[in-house]
Amino acid sequence: MTATAALLAFTLAAAILTVTPGMDSALVLRTAAVEGSRRALMAGLGVATGCLVWGAVAAFGLGSLLLVSTLAYDALRLCAALYLFYLGVKLLWGTWAGRQAGRQADKQAAPNAARPAAASAGGWFVRGCLTNALNPKIGIFYITFLPQFIPAGENVLRFSLLLAGIHALLGILWFAVLVAATRPLARWLSRPAVMRGLDRMTGAVFIAFGLKLALEKR
Repeated sequence: MTATAALLAFTLAAAILTVTPGMDSALVLRTAAVEGSRRALMAGLGVATGCLVWGAVAAFGLGSLLLVSTLAYDALRLCAALYLFYLGVKLLWGTWAGRQAGRQADKQAAPNAARPAAASAGGWFVRGCLTNALNPKIGIFYITFLPQFIPAGENVLRFSLLLAGIHALLGILWFAVLVAATRPLARWLSRPAVMRGLDRMTGAVFIAFGLKLALEKR
């Protein structure tokens, strides 16, 4: 397989994986709907950065530790599960704690009144990055997936980093599409009742992913 053929094959496979619904898309969609495009794009950029981190780890061979060390894998898996559980509970708690205030806002505020953002743009970047950087399944994916697209004779380090960069770029483009898709509905999505519903749904998704990660067997 030539380098060009490998890049084309990887780009197609990575594109399919990128648009497959999952936790990353849920995070970006929720942030775009509730807190605006800028914070959503920063969250998406953080997710892509988390992928780049794992791509670099796999390229330098450090990720192989996860394949041979059950302790390292389980420790990182539990950290990721706790982090996702924390994000989910925080979202659900916010909808419960602000329920009465939200009802009052529904009566008094204009339909398109937006509530204060829960975190800065930089904070959403960190959340997006940690969502992937703490997930050992992403590391295992890169360790096992990237080598299939590295042609014989190519520099493994450079080509692995190139593939990881392509995957990250595809992710950023996809998140930009998701954010743009929410703009026509921005007025409706900014209603307090709708925002609380989105927070409940996204919080439940995070908790479900966290529990799945915590309970799964390697």
